[in-house]
Amino acid sequence: MSGREVALGIWVREADLPKTEHALKALELAMAWDETTYGREYDLDVFNIVAVDDFNFGAMENKGLNIFNSRYILADPDTATDYDYDAIAAVVAHEYFHNWSGNRITCRDWFQLSLKEGFTVYRDQGFSADQGSRAVKRIEDVRGLRASQFPEDSGPLAHPVRPESYQEISNFYTATIYNKGAELIRMMAAILGPQGFRAGTDLYFDRYDGTAATCEDFVTSMEEGGKVDLTQFRLWYSQAGTPRVSASLSQDGDRATLQLAQQVPATPGQPVKSPMVLPLRVKLFGAETGQPLIDERLVMFNDTLDTITFEGLAERAVLSINRGFSAPVLVESDRTAADLAFLSAHDDDPFARYEAMQQLMLDTLVASAGGHADHEGVIAAVANTLANADLDLAFVAEAVLLPSESFIGDQMAVVDPEAIFRAREALRLDLGTRLEAQWRQAYARGEGQPYAYTPEGKGLRRLRTVSLGYIAASGAADAADLAFAQFDSADNMTDRMGALTTLVGSESEIRTTALDIFYSQYCDNPLVLDKWFQAQAQSSRDDTGAIVAGLAEHADFTLTNPNRARSLIGAFGANQRAFNNADGSGYRFLADQLIALDRLNPQTAAKLLPPLGRWRRFDAARAGLMRAELERIVRTPGLSKDVFEQASKSLEG
Repeated sequence: MSGREVALGIWVREADLPKTEHALKALELAMAWDETTYGREYDLDVFNIVAVDDFNFGAMENKGLNIFNSRYILADPDTATDYDYDAIAAVVAHEYFHNWSGNRITCRDWFQLSLKEGFTVYRDQGFSADQGSRAVKRIEDVRGLRASQFPEDSGPLAHPVRPESYQEISNFYTATIYNKGAELIRMMAAILGPQGFRAGTDLYFDRYDGTAATCEDFVTSMEEGGKVDLTQFRLWYSQAGTPRVSASLSQDGDRATLQLAQQVPATPGQPVKSPMVLPLRVKLFGAETGQPLIDERLVMFNDTLDTITFEGLAERAVLSINRGFSAPVLVESDRTAADLAFLSAHDDDPFARYEAMQQLMLDTLVASAGGHADHEGVIAAVANTLANADLDLAFVAEAVLLPSESFIGDQMAVVDPEAIFRAREALRLDLGTRLEAQWRQAYARGEGQPYAYTPEGKGLRRLRTVSLGYIAASGAADAADLAFAQFDSADNMTDRMGALTTLVGSESEIRTTALDIFYSQYCDNPLVLDKWFQAQAQSSRDDTGAIVAGLAEHADFTLTNPNRARSLIGAFGANQRAFNNADGSGYRFLADQLIALDRLNPQTAAKLLPPLGRWRRFDAARAGLMRAELERIVRTPGLSKDVFEQASKSLEG
């Protein structure tokens, strides 16, 4: 913004140069965005990135010379999916943003790690949201938080955003430090408002430039810049655990009363918790008209119990709460299935609309896993969403996806992997069969469209893949042929992988043909071959465990490359049904691989251990088998501090 020129460089092998264009463009956009959004100009005359294949992390923000895992730099339509393109832009931006929030202002000590990481994740999320669909980006961020951070917060490895102790610091590069840390910044931004938050960040950057600061310094800057008191809010930095909010709306004539209760569950070392400050965005809609009855209100819920009243309501009100996921909490409400379906059709906050659909699906699936199947509400709501021509296609694709098996398990007192799988497959079958015509219509919208990395193009491809999955779930006779035709004719990796993923989970003989073609075409490209391993490790087939064990012996599998290890072992550990096979074979496989990997790469091994640490969430038989493998790992001679800390805490917590 000063008019000064900066020389940008990305250093890769010569053959990979054509695949750096997207990363370079993302860097330029990120530099301009940081100037506009935060007033931060780059301070050197040169900025370089070097990309390497064997790197434990995504990237590292060395001043003026960022080091990257090549998977977050190299991309072209033939080898990278839309997800890869988005991830590259986000990580490039993240590491660049560290120039101010991490380098010019760094951490006083390791306990302040979220000072730079939480704030910078929040900044890269804002950048990514401004490059495409803000609604879809928020959905993706919350889905990631729920998949990794919520389980961490409810398990033996729970720790505060500002931890008080550690054995091995690399173990604190966690979802809590990064993702929950970002949610803390987001809550402060909501409390302060746009002008107050910008004033707070300006004060922070100006006051602490060139120093090693603390989380407390950041919060103090927010208080002074935004002229607010964040004394109680500081509990978010010292208390672990995900708050649970109970919300109940009652109405008497034109007056409605919202009753709120919060509880922060006990976590290792913190049996008793104080109430947190929860900024909850709330709105009411008329059940008859679908119109807003009040303007959105930011409710500052900071006690164990609270009551909020709304006057002058012309009709029965339906509650929309925690809109935009304004606080990282679990909300339990007394809204009926009809209320949730109504909000999925009428809420004017895209995330709240998505959330209502997800909650409706979740309630249905949990009941179905318990033997009470009633799919009608979900089918009607999905049909209504597919028929709404006013909705962004990328949003539609996210809204009609069922919650993951692991997230369904998180809602159960005791996780039953087989019951969850059967319930989810039954609902997918019903949705696929009953709405087959709509899925085929949605699928056809993306047919013959030339590839373009644009929000519209990404939406078309995303909905096409989701629709293909439901067509296959319906058992349609032509599903495998349809998927193979897409696989064979695709002009981009997004469509090719969408089709391959569908085929990999099928019983069709074409499955093997597609896998062989993909391998032959990409066996010399390590990043693409990672996708081949990962797709098979994530399969829903009954024999996935055996397939994964065989792939571990494949000539192209190696533990020496972190990406390859994550693509097979990490993906398998996240496959709830396959990993939790009742015979314990999945647990033994993971433990064997982790013991071997620990000798080569303790950091990566420690990152892949958490699935075993969830043993308390399962039935006694599975829990015993998982615990036995953790004990075997702990007894291993020469075990690294990284893995020992994770395994021993998993046994104790």
